[in-house]
Amino acid sequence: MMSGTQISSASVDDPRRKKLLFRAWHRGMREMDLILGPFADENIATMDGATLDHFEELMHVNDQELYQWVLGEKSVPEEWDGPLLDSIITHRRNRIG
Repeated sequence: MMSGTQISSASVDDPRRKKLLFRAWHRGMREMDLILGPFADENIATMDGATLDHFEELMHVNDQELYQWVLGEKSVPEEWDGPLLDSIITHRRNRIG
């Protein structure tokens, strides 16, 4: 099992998905690990190719900036505003109650 993840890496067959799952849990900023890691745990296996592409691109966004978007402290730029980030924000809100 990967550090932090709730699913076994063995249950994820695709190497790309394994890599993204690992990256979601190892961002560098623990707060983002705790937002993106659980989201990836629950969604990585069912993401289609386009969503995987977008999620992979999102892994390159600066943690501080992404954190501010997710918390609503800063407006989401138009190029990132869409279903994936909306899902991440909703997932976080549902987890904190």
